Amino acid sequence: MRGPYGFELVTNCQSCKARQQCSFCNLSSAAAKDFDAIKFPATYPAGALLFLEKQEPRGVYMLCEGQVKLSISSGGGKTLILRIAKAGEILGLTSTLSGRPYEVTAETLHPCQVAFVRREEFLAFFGKHPEAYRCVAAQLTTLYSDACEQLRTVGLSSSAPEKLARLLLEWAAEGKQTKDGTQITIPLTHEEIAEFIGATRETVTRTLSDFKSRQLVSLKGSILMIPDRQALETIGGA
Repeated sequence: MRGPYGFELVTNCQSCKARQQCSFCNLSSAAAKDFDAIKFPATYPAGALLFLEKQEPRGVYMLCEGQVKLSISSGGGKTLILRIAKAGEILGLTSTLSGRPYEVTAETLHPCQVAFVRREEFLAFFGKHPEAYRCVAAQLTTLYSDACEQLRTVGLSSSAPEKLARLLLEWAAEGKQTKDGTQITIPLTHEEIAEFIGATRETVTRTLSDFKSRQLVSLKGSILMIPDRQALETIGGA
């Protein structure tokens, strides 16, 4: 059955397209049935806020389809995008477990299908099904690895070209291989890319133009082609 934004409505984890990416969708039959009973599936338009930084945790949000931008902000209004969450991820996990406010703001980049689980019911679920702790461990391990990679990009890269090259190469790891090179769909605007690498929008636009003039990339709309990843790796310090 089709729902809003053309999504195939998912009522249980067994029929979810992101099942292979989310360990919570691969629990025992009894645990999966109980988990289905406590989650509330919903669809959101692009630009919807799932939760805000410093907000008290209401629960977790399982991203079934779409992409969500996770960011932090300073008191002065500056924003740093930490990463782009993809289908199969559980958002707000650490705050829900600890009871501390959400560390980030979660905003949908495109229409998304999300399943919400209240904090009280999520914690009670673990008491009944301890096997789910391995799912938490897997998610936290991924979060730690992603945080380290973001620190390498923003904190250890010495220049905007190096930061941008590292980001493009990171996206290229999941890109489509063609006869002309690696094809990726850029999920962010120039302003958001600037927030991702700690630069200005003007710097991002100028650097992309330089990459194009050097034939390191070609860009048509949101589709970017990397004809020679090795050349880009030289700039990115890979």
